[in-house]
Amino acid sequence: MINWLSVLPLTVCLGQMPMIETKLKMAVALSCEHGGNFVPDAFRPLFYGDPKVLESHRGWDPGALELFHEMSRADVDYSLFAETTRLLIDINRSLNKRTLFSEYTHPLSSDDKKRIITLYYTPFRTNFRSRLAELIHEKSFVLHVSVHSFTPVFKGKVRNADIGLLYDPGFGIEKELADRWRKCISEKMPRLRIRMNYPYLGKNDGHVFALRNYFGSSLYAGIELEVNQKYAFRKDFNRTFSDAFKNFLNDLKSNG
Repeated sequence: MINWLSVLPLTVCLGQMPMIETKLKMAVALSCEHGGNFVPDAFRPLFYGDPKVLESHRGWDPGALELFHEMSRADVDYSLFAETTRLLIDINRSLNKRTLFSEYTHPLSSDDKKRIITLYYTPFRTNFRSRLAELIHEKSFVLHVSVHSFTPVFKGKVRNADIGLLYDPGFGIEKELADRWRKCISEKMPRLRIRMNYPYLGKNDGHVFALRNYFGSSLYAGIELEVNQKYAFRKDFNRTFSDAFKNFLNDLKSNG
């Protein structure tokens, strides 16, 4: 499902920002790859033995879709989300990765796996990439933000961050963009602990990684947003964080 959203007035975040040398006529796109834990009827028996796993952080990114919708109210040109559980197929992994299918779907036949790819993976990836290509043709450059959440405790270890901004430091202007966004968040929400390339590295395999390789740094920049799930479903947090995102976009489009 594609969401087309209206443009709302924005305000500029405070503080000095590093300038990006080339002023961009920039489009903005949002994605949410792990927005739900839906299992199609044909594949529900795969999870009968372990139904609780679908409710856990392994089955989806709790709170990510709600934040995605709130952020989409900013000056966003295109947004797309998925609600099928990543335990069926992880659309944030490349087709050649071992983790594309979980332990619940690995035993399936090759025909069943091809069917899952055709129905749930390819449409999302193809539609998103095609629309980005159109936006690049219209506006010369696209900033893509992929919205995720992370579990506060992983393998018994507390994750020491509220927000993670993931990027590839060697890819175009992604580092500069992430730094500017971080400053806008800190201005609006100074108590948040924001870490860069945490709890994962931004250059790892994923949807953003694939689009970097497809479009190149002169046309595309991708940042993965990771939000601690202790903030999941908190409307006040989502509104304030989204205000900071609006300020970030306004700064970029006003000042380049």
